[in-house]
Amino acid sequence: MQTGPLTSSLTANRKPATPTYHGHTDYDMIAALKKVSPQAQAKAKAAATNFEGMFLNQMFAQMTSGLKGEGPFGNTEGTGVWRSMLTEQYSKSFAQAGGVGISNEVYRTLILQQANRAS
Repeated sequence: MQTGPLTSSLTANRKPATPTYHGHTDYDMIAALKKVSPQAQAKAKAAATNFEGMFLNQMFAQMTSGLKGEGPFGNTEGTGVWRSMLTEQYSKSFAQAGGVGISNEVYRTLILQQANRAS
């Protein structure tokens, strides 16, 4: 993708989002982010997203475990393996797209714990 003067000026003027918690500015998180390195922040974000993906995978597996009949969710040979791969991909996609909010809470907790250890 090419960036023109308009695109580059828009991204250059964009401020980072202020962390919020339950609709209010999260001053604890702001202070914690200053203490934690960007590499550790990225690692914590990836771990939180992976955790949410695993949770969603378990949830989707339970949702589809009782399905019987024909088609992709049927009860024929081989569909169990196929269904598990499908639910794994669904869960990864959901988690990468923002998930259901679990990763945000896990990320906040990880960052606050790392900041406390750094103090």
